[in-house]
Amino acid sequence: MRKFFSLVFLLFLSVALQAQDPHFSQFFSSPLTLNPAFTGKFSGTWRLAANHRDQWPSIPKAYVTTSASFDMAILKNRIPEGDVFGVGISGVSDQSANNTLKLNYGSLSLSYHKALDDDGYNTIGAGFQGTYSSLGIDVTKLTFEDELTQNGFQPGTSPDVINISLNGKNRNYIDVNAGLLFSGSTDGENNYYLGVSMYHINRPKVSFLDKSWYLTGRVTLHGGGTIPLSDVVSLSGSVIHQIQNKASETLVGAAVGLNPSPGSENPINVYLGSWVRFKDAIIPYVGLEFGSLRIGASYDINTSGLKAATGSRGGSEFSVIFIKREPGYTGIPCPRF
Repeated sequence: MRKFFSLVFLLFLSVALQAQDPHFSQFFSSPLTLNPAFTGKFSGTWRLAANHRDQWPSIPKAYVTTSASFDMAILKNRIPEGDVFGVGISGVSDQSANNTLKLNYGSLSLSYHKALDDDGYNTIGAGFQGTYSSLGIDVTKLTFEDELTQNGFQPGTSPDVINISLNGKNRNYIDVNAGLLFSGSTDGENNYYLGVSMYHINRPKVSFLDKSWYLTGRVTLHGGGTIPLSDVVSLSGSVIHQIQNKASETLVGAAVGLNPSPGSENPINVYLGSWVRFKDAIIPYVGLEFGSLRIGASYDINTSGLKAATGSRGGSEFSVIFIKREPGYTGIPCPRF
């Protein structure tokens, strides 16, 4: 019964309130959903990234989110040395309340990073992203209190169900996003970065019941860096703070990288660390890197008041990033975590 009411509560939030964005605990492994300015900003020829998150598994398919992106730098021979012109595509599928509410969108991203020194170690860039989104709802899975009458349960009789059916069960809209990113290095080995982004700049209409409801803009501040401590050990950390409507979240954490084969052309790195989402969850993280391929896994251990309904099972998340590099490629340090 507790799980039933939790599911109803989640569904009510999804339908009745202004929508909020899908999010990842491994935000650093989903660059184009974090900041369009990350487009093309990596050490390599092209990059493929994918994430999958299953939140609150004790509640049947409460939130299941999958993302994928591909980006690369272009026109390298036509722009000043050290500058980066990036282009990328990305997509997200988010399903809530046991597939009752479905969001799918595809994005095209562009960015330009200007080198601030001769080595190209320090750059500042801007990115823009256009998105086409499709939001759909399955009214056959909706349950409302006013459908329970003295004559028994009468599904589909709620005025809300009728209004949703009349207004349409799908919403398609165009979205506009943008961001800024500074990335730097002092010696060509370490890296530090600071960025800000805003999604839903145009505030598209998304309501199924009232045409006056809009998708509130999401503002994100983020930063981090990587410091080699020796040929074998490195330390990476990152922080993010997001605000959307009246909701906000802050994550901070770090991971230690261990390289048992320093100097190898295809190094193997092991990452162990943890992030914390304030007032919500502790997020242990483990990552394995084989040359150009990095695989990450994390698990949200719920610590908030919702742990009674979720059984402290905040959710599992997996990420994959592959960066294509030509033989002998040596690039400048770029954001990794």
